[in-house]
Amino acid sequence: MDNTANNIRHVYAFDEGDGKDKRLLGGKGANLCEMTQIGLNVPPGFVITTEACLAYLEDESALPAGLMEQVREQMEALEKATGKGFGDPQDPLLVSVRSGSAMSMPGMMDTILNLGLNVDTVKGLIAQSGDERFGLDAYRRFVQLFGKVALGIPDEAFDQAFATIKQRDGAEKDVDLSSDALREIGERFVAIVEEHTDSPFPEDVYEQLTVAIQAVFRSWRGKRAVDYRREFNITPDVANGTAVNICTMVFGNRGDDSGTGVAFTRDPGTGENHLFGEYLVNAQGEDVVAGIRTPRPIQEMQADMPELYAQLEALRDRLESHYHEVQDFEFTIEKGVLYCLQTRNGKMNGPAMVRTSVEMVEQGL
Repeated sequence: MDNTANNIRHVYAFDEGDGKDKRLLGGKGANLCEMTQIGLNVPPGFVITTEACLAYLEDESALPAGLMEQVREQMEALEKATGKGFGDPQDPLLVSVRSGSAMSMPGMMDTILNLGLNVDTVKGLIAQSGDERFGLDAYRRFVQLFGKVALGIPDEAFDQAFATIKQRDGAEKDVDLSSDALREIGERFVAIVEEHTDSPFPEDVYEQLTVAIQAVFRSWRGKRAVDYRREFNITPDVANGTAVNICTMVFGNRGDDSGTGVAFTRDPGTGENHLFGEYLVNAQGEDVVAGIRTPRPIQEMQADMPELYAQLEALRDRLESHYHEVQDFEFTIEKGVLYCLQTRNGKMNGPAMVRTSVEMVEQGL
C-alpha cells in the first residue's frame, strides 16, 4: 500500500455522510446518514465505506492502513455524544455492528448487538441500569451473536445449551429465566466459544470491534451472498463490497416504558392511510424478527403508550413528507425515548399501491 493510504477517508459519521451515495456507504449506511441529517432521532454512529471492504479483501491479511485510527476517532466522538466510555467498566458504551451493501441482499452478515460487553463492563451495565437480569441477558445475547457471526460457530451449539437450562429450570419463555440462570448461560456460552476456537473469548473491546469489522467484510465473499449476486445478476457496477454500520445501542428491553417494533406508514395490504405494524413491550428488535414472543398490533400502543404512539404518528408524517413514498421502518423505545433505526420504501400489493399513489398525490406528497 502506498504512502497516501493513511490519508484515504474510510469512515463517515451519520451527520457527515452523503445520504445519496449508496455505492460508497451502502444502502443502510446512506439511509442512516440521511435520517440523521433530516432531524430524526437516530442513535449516533458512523459508516465504514465499501472501498475499505474492497481494500481489505485484496488479501485479507490486514485492515486498510489508517482505518482503525479513524474508527477510534469516531468511537471517541460517540463517547462524547453519549457520555459513556467504550470499555469503561463504570458506564460502558455498547454498539451494534451491521453490514450494508448498495443493494439489500440475503446472505450478508447478520447483526452483532451489544458489542463492548465483557466480564467487567457487564457489571457496569448492571450498575448503570439497576437491573441485573437486563445486563446478564444483554451479555448472553452478545456472546452468542459474536460467536455465531464473527467467529462462525453454529447457532445449534448455543441453542442446545440455552434449551437445556430452560428445561432444567422449568422456564417456558426466555423472560422466565432468573438472573442466576442467565449468568450460567453467559458463562456456558463463553466456554462454547473457547471450545470451538481454542482461544479465550476476546475481552478487549477494540479487539472485538476489529474482529467484527473483518467478519462483515469477509461476508461479502460468503457463499450465500455470492450465489445471490450471481442469480440476480448483481454486478460490481451495481454493488461492490459492503459497508459496515456501527451504531450506539439503544435498548427496548429496559422495562415497561421500553419496546421495539416495525411499521408501515400505510397499510401495505389495503393502502389505508394509517400506521400498520407490530411491536413488543420490553424486548429487543431480534425478538420481533425471531418470533421468540408474539408481537402486538401497533394500534394497541395507543392504549399502552399514548404519548409514544403520538410520536410514532409524527414520525410517520415526517417520513412520508421527506421520502414521498410509503415507508417500512424499524423503531426502538428506550425508557420512553423513541428512536428510528431504519427506513426503506415499503413493498405493497397492486391495489394498495394504486390507492396509496392516488391519495398521496391528493395530499400533496
